[in-house]
Amino acid sequence: MYRKIVTTLHRVEEGFLAFLLAGMAIITFTQVVARYVFSTGAIWALELTTFFFAWLVILGMSYGIRVHTHIGVDAFVRLFSHPAQRVLALLATAAGLSYAGLLLYGSWDQTFGVIYDIEMESEDLKVPLWIPLSVLVVGFSTMIVRLLVIAWNIIVHKQTGGLIGDEGKDAIDQFAGEEDAEKPGEGKTGGESAPTEPAK
Repeated sequence: MYRKIVTTLHRVEEGFLAFLLAGMAIITFTQVVARYVFSTGAIWALELTTFFFAWLVILGMSYGIRVHTHIGVDAFVRLFSHPAQRVLALLATAAGLSYAGLLLYGSWDQTFGVIYDIEMESEDLKVPLWIPLSVLVVGFSTMIVRLLVIAWNIIVHKQTGGLIGDEGKDAIDQFAGEEDAEKPGEGKTGGESAPTEPAK
């Protein structure tokens, strides 16, 4: 049940990120057409695209932690033994937690302690400014949760590394999976079986 809920939340997150990216592309394309073909355009389009881009970046930081796509250099770390690698990974995770925690505190104080209280509105969309800025609180909160999950997995020996993935290992695993799917003698998905000789 727990795994099903987590899987559903992951799909919702991926769908929302895809929606933001598609929304940016569609709004930008329609504005280009409107400006250069019809000599018109929506005043609020640039502001909405900016908000979408900000949401995509902030939420993408948390998503990158989940799928291990953040850029990192671990050539030096791999020279150490596995216990030392785990310690270094925990230190890196602790640094990430400190960073996310400070930004969460600052974004909460700015969004709900200042902007919400003085009821600021966005310039073109005329919506309360705390609504688009609340993505800072959501993004850094999910970052902290995922960093805590990584720290726990390192402590219980479920993983050695921390925030970055192993692109070489991922490529090898993908290639091995494709080769397994192409093995003969596995019916329709695995290839055709050897033909049998006709009975005499």
